[in-house]
Amino acid sequence: MSNKFSHPYIANSQPDVKKQMLDELGMTSVEDIFKEIPNHLRFKGQMDLPKPIKSEYALRKHVEGILAKNSNCKDNISFLGGGTWQHYVPSVCDTIASRDEFLTAYVGDAYSDHGKFQALFEFASMIGELVGMDCSGTPTYDWATSIGVSCRMASRKTGRKEIIVPENISPGRLAVVKNYLKPEVKVTKVKSIKETGLIDLNDLKSKLSDKIAAVYFENPTYLGVIETQGSEISKLVHNVNAEVIVGVDPSSLGVLEAPAEYGADIVCGEIQPLGIHMQWGGGIGGFIASRDEKEYVAEYPNLLYGLTTTTTEGEYGFGEVYYERTSYASREKAKDFVGTATALYGITAGVYLALMGPHGMKELGEGIMQRVNYAMKELSKIKGIKMAHSGFNFKEFVVDFNQTGKSVNEINEKLNEMGIFGGLNLEKSFPELGQSALYCITEIHTKEDIDKLISALKKILS
Repeated sequence: MSNKFSHPYIANSQPDVKKQMLDELGMTSVEDIFKEIPNHLRFKGQMDLPKPIKSEYALRKHVEGILAKNSNCKDNISFLGGGTWQHYVPSVCDTIASRDEFLTAYVGDAYSDHGKFQALFEFASMIGELVGMDCSGTPTYDWATSIGVSCRMASRKTGRKEIIVPENISPGRLAVVKNYLKPEVKVTKVKSIKETGLIDLNDLKSKLSDKIAAVYFENPTYLGVIETQGSEISKLVHNVNAEVIVGVDPSSLGVLEAPAEYGADIVCGEIQPLGIHMQWGGGIGGFIASRDEKEYVAEYPNLLYGLTTTTTEGEYGFGEVYYERTSYASREKAKDFVGTATALYGITAGVYLALMGPHGMKELGEGIMQRVNYAMKELSKIKGIKMAHSGFNFKEFVVDFNQTGKSVNEINEKLNEMGIFGGLNLEKSFPELGQSALYCITEIHTKEDIDKLISALKKILS
């Protein structure tokens, strides 16, 4: 590329400015910046890149043309879940999240406090109330990261190096957790009962020992099953002085018991259902909560916000709690590391929870369970279809297509032609389930939406 070229959207590509910057660095060319990269690692040849579109209007039109090829959940009925779910996002969530006090180029993190500390304190307080805990930190990257951090917290607290997780955990979450814990902490799987999807207590008993730091389980599970054995699991785990870590979808906690009530020591999960749009493969953020006890608080690597008095009598303020324990303060001496995460999503989730209130969360949960129950009942009437698990489900459930004579891929292709996104194909992640798919239903699905799915499947399988 010519040295005289000025990129239309990169101001410092202007030759005179570029030379001034290089002179300041004592360099003669941009190549000097990269000279330490070994030759064998460098790309040889010319990259096949399109020429820049210099007109902003033309660039916008070009990008919009590319995006128009996408299939989206606005123009189609989606029954996809598996980690990111389509919930209704009240407009006030977007309004508050876009305010200058909160929205920065630094993912909503707190450069300075213009109400962010209080907003994050309120978020943490409401998460704590939902899960039955007193302490919660700023959001992590996602649910998977929150599990990994929680497991390391438990390992440090107990001095043990083995974690037990359910075999029906999300493969994506499991991959992150294993990567986050290696090489010091070992991950062992506990079996689930095929018919119910619940944890096999006998297998759990056989794996528990004084080497176990914690047992992690989810309620509801990744496959949507409500884990009704929480108290029994917690009792078994506490008998070997290990920690109980429970992963939850907070949208379920208006109808399901708070994890602390059945023995959880640490609770983690995903905040995407709380007023955050699905977008670009994400819109996700995790949370961690525990009792407000020093042995737990000291192990949080992320920021905590608390309420305190000020120098003015009767006045209160919000500030960072026990900052010295964080990786931000301790750097290489920190127990754990959490970098820039998803504070802005935490503020958004706080807005959502405040807007919904306890009664709103209860109505949300009840509405979802009613819809799921109706869908499961009606789908089971279709010849060849059955539900993979007995018992109770929240938001997600596995549909077994093994007796239909068609693969999930074939069924989903036909559904796509009818403007429906079918369930997530589980063939690769859970081969023991064969031709099965994970379906998701939330409060945005109407009876007409569900009936359209039922009608479409009847037509496809006839």
